[in-house]
Amino acid sequence: MIAAIKPAGANTRGLLAYLYGPGRHDEHLDPHIVAGFAMLGMPDPGRNPDATLTQLAQHLDEPVHLRNSEFGKKITDHVWHCPVRAAPEDRHLSDAEWADIAQRIVEAAGIAPPGDDLGCRWIAVRHADDHIHILATTVREDGRRPKLHGSGIRVGDACRQIETDYGLRQLKKDDRTAGKRPTQAEMHKAQRLGWEQTSGDWLQDRIRAAIPHASNAEELLAYLEADGIAIKPRRGPSGDLLGYAAGRPGDLNNDGKQIFHPGGRIAPDLTLPKLKARLETTAPEEHPTARRQRPTTPWHQATDALDTLHQGMTDDTHAQAHTTALGELIEATAQKAPDHSRAELRTAAKIFARAQRSQIRAEHQAAHTLRRAARDIAHTTTGADGSAFAALLAALVWATIVAARWHEAKNHAHQAEAARQTLHHLHTAADHALAPVIDTLAARQPSDQASRTLAHDVRAAAPDHADRILTDPAWPALATVLADAEASGHKPHQLLKEAAAQRELTSARQPARVLITRIQHTSRNPAPNPRAEAARRTTTMRLSPTALSAGVAEPARSAVPAEQKHRPRL
Repeated sequence: MIAAIKPAGANTRGLLAYLYGPGRHDEHLDPHIVAGFAMLGMPDPGRNPDATLTQLAQHLDEPVHLRNSEFGKKITDHVWHCPVRAAPEDRHLSDAEWADIAQRIVEAAGIAPPGDDLGCRWIAVRHADDHIHILATTVREDGRRPKLHGSGIRVGDACRQIETDYGLRQLKKDDRTAGKRPTQAEMHKAQRLGWEQTSGDWLQDRIRAAIPHASNAEELLAYLEADGIAIKPRRGPSGDLLGYAAGRPGDLNNDGKQIFHPGGRIAPDLTLPKLKARLETTAPEEHPTARRQRPTTPWHQATDALDTLHQGMTDDTHAQAHTTALGELIEATAQKAPDHSRAELRTAAKIFARAQRSQIRAEHQAAHTLRRAARDIAHTTTGADGSAFAALLAALVWATIVAARWHEAKNHAHQAEAARQTLHHLHTAADHALAPVIDTLAARQPSDQASRTLAHDVRAAAPDHADRILTDPAWPALATVLADAEASGHKPHQLLKEAAAQRELTSARQPARVLITRIQHTSRNPAPNPRAEAARRTTTMRLSPTALSAGVAEPARSAVPAEQKHRPRL
């Protein structure tokens, strides 16, 4: 059950005309009052031909007129309107049941608190089987205004209880992180102009698409302007950026002037302070001895960054940061994806936007590596080869599963559901990307004897999942990947063990396919050389403060063996 409180209005008679009228598409049937304030005391215009809408409006507005006559400043925002709609699959509710629902909602909102005889005047009109409209005038009988702050949350909580009591479809509790729904006027305007989206939704998609391309707020606004979006920055006397609003080209008011939407109204996480927190993080300092083997492409770099995502999910502020950055990486991947995967990935990015925000404050610095990977993909001019792209999509699937589990553990119902919906589209894109890779690999599968030996490695490395792996249609392709890796000096048993540890296989629909992408990504580096690694650890060791105080010299960089430059990351 959804109760959508509308912006305050000023025309009681006009709203009654709509509620008792035929509707915009002849959908209003038998409009009549099912409930109202205790002292309603007048006939229903829907059932009594002698009653008029004007009389009903005057009766509802009487406390407003009395207050306006006593005070110099007139009240013009006194019309409270709240449609309440049941789900399409819910049973038919009687007038008496709708009357009880209306009473509970006005009590929760503060329109007519329980036991308060001086509350606001209100009525509930039913003109369809599945919903009612509650209309109230927000001046109490004692001339005071009702306390409506937070009424949306209270009404939402009341709806959840009503669903339980009446056996209706159970919706998820609102956590105040959802985006603003388009108004009827915005939807009608988009329809009139032939737009598929309202201006707010259109701007939200464009801003999210621009985020991976910018490293600070000024860059983001410049990028949006270059993309043809009207930007109105708000600056302080020093010139510092304090806020912004964005406008869709062609979205004009009655005077022909551009309409601007503040970032916070476009989406809760697109305010300037929140964008700054996401964008303007700096790279963490690395230990002087830290060695990094740069992946050959941004696609490999992104997969490596996702490999460490689960490690950052133990702290809630870090987990929120990684989840936010994951959405940016999905968006960047969608922009640079091959044509056959782009539509699914764009849909995934759009849905995952709901999973990116929660009430937990993010420590964005923690997700710098993931965000940098998204920017590198956004700025790349070359597409990924088939295996690298498939590996990244498989990593995105696993990262989204991790994010969904975190949201579930924190009881973030809306976010967890968004992550689960995202998975459907990521799976489709990943399957499509991996299909040609599997076909190519399966065409050159190793001999029967080699396959039996590799199957033994599978049973030894992943005994709990061996049967599923070996019966997976993609097993011949996985055998080829393992044989190729062995020919390059890797140990299949070790690769399988590390791959299964990196991405648990219980949730994998087709474990052999998961292992293919995982092992192809890992085995692209040369096999490890234990002797060279031991030499590297010796020659690159930085001395402790105690050793320095003893006057021990630091080894020279030239002493590092040449093998160090090619040390693999497994």
